[in-house]
Amino acid sequence: MPGIERVEVFFAGGGFATHRHDTYAVGVTLQGVQAFRYRGGAERSVAGQVFVLHPDELHDGRAATGAGLRYGILYIEPRLIGAALGHKPRPLPFVRDVVSNDRRLAAAIRFALGDFDTPWEEMRRDQTLADLAEAFIACEGSPRRGPIVRPHVKAVDAARAFLDTCVDREVRSAELESVTGLSRFELARHFRACYGTSPYRYLVMRRLDRARAMMRGGASLAGSALACGFADQSHMTRHFKKAYGLSPGRWAALMRSPGFTVA
Repeated sequence: MPGIERVEVFFAGGGFATHRHDTYAVGVTLQGVQAFRYRGGAERSVAGQVFVLHPDELHDGRAATGAGLRYGILYIEPRLIGAALGHKPRPLPFVRDVVSNDRRLAAAIRFALGDFDTPWEEMRRDQTLADLAEAFIACEGSPRRGPIVRPHVKAVDAARAFLDTCVDREVRSAELESVTGLSRFELARHFRACYGTSPYRYLVMRRLDRARAMMRGGASLAGSALACGFADQSHMTRHFKKAYGLSPGRWAALMRSPGFTVA
């Protein structure tokens, strides 16, 4: 999508020469040990750790062992992080620790890099940007914004009602902006204040609700997936397992088991 790129990298042997990006480079080491020089220091990131490289900072990169290195990374234009933080002028956040075990930052990055082979929906991108921007602020150590004192309930209700009618298709963020009168990032904050989740996550759960209803009625897994806005059956399966802890095939088999009832 414009302004943001997802990449998964594997290499062994030689790495990258010293270079710089005009974007944030935010990622997670998935396998091996990543070694690089950044801001005059030697850094290492092992599997499970996240890293944040800031725009225009010189760095290199290599696998620190002969086993090779695999990582996922996002390249994000700074203007998108600024937009996610709102219209109030402020410097872009600077995350102090280039390599981190911060759970909030890790969750935002892993959400962005999940379902790697499935094209992004715009709402998922916007949730990623909002989550990363908030994680950056938390990690830089600057004073955090307080909670929304007065959630915009009317706008949030309008967004929820609109999403309920769009379970079978992709929803564009501009549509929600038109329905609510809020920017996509304002809506994300108000929606979470009211419902404890993001608009994108809410939509995914409603898709899963409809898919379960269809499967209970005898619809196929693939047919349910396509009718409920998922790219394909495997896309639905990944979300289903994250939500319910078992595959839709296993769930459907349980629904057909003798004596099994749903309250």
